[in-house]
Amino acid sequence: MLFARPLAELIAELEKLPGIGPKSAQRLAYHLLRVTDHEANRLADSIRNAKVKLRFCEQCQNISEHEVCEICRDGRRDRSTICVVAEPRDIAALERIHEYKGRYHVLHGLLSPMDGVGPEQLRVKELLARLSSNEVVEIILATNPTIEGDATALYLARLLKPMGIKVTRLAHGMPVGGELDYADSATLLSALEFRREV
Repeated sequence: MLFARPLAELIAELEKLPGIGPKSAQRLAYHLLRVTDHEANRLADSIRNAKVKLRFCEQCQNISEHEVCEICRDGRRDRSTICVVAEPRDIAALERIHEYKGRYHVLHGLLSPMDGVGPEQLRVKELLARLSSNEVVEIILATNPTIEGDATALYLARLLKPMGIKVTRLAHGMPVGGELDYADSATLLSALEFRREV
């Protein structure tokens, strides 16, 4: 055995995190062993608090401390436009440019038949329920310009168009294969401004 059992278990758990390979997991594990007990406990408490206190917003499915998130509660937001994103972190990316004044809907993933992710695993049903009030005029599909993002946008467009709702997609100022949370503000602003109808 290369590592003591508790260290091996810590490395194995860290490797399960997205974007963390074996080497990064080892670096993180050794770092965590060097921090003070106080710092280690703060990290553990933060993880526990997040798991206990956070939930999904009843309206948009964003992560929130309350039943309805701050964006959905904000009466100044345009209720006629919903921007559909794959993950909660995509909302943060779009909010950084301070231009979009509508509301959001988080799918919590993208269609990926190879990974067993179909429409049933996404928050599509919740999106459709929001459209029953007839106040929504436009849906902006802000999924990443990847195969999965494009497939999800096409699926949603085919589902929503017959309802008489304008369906647009972010312009491809976004690089193909890129992700929203890595895009700079100017690129995001351009992609949002020059969105096109699907």
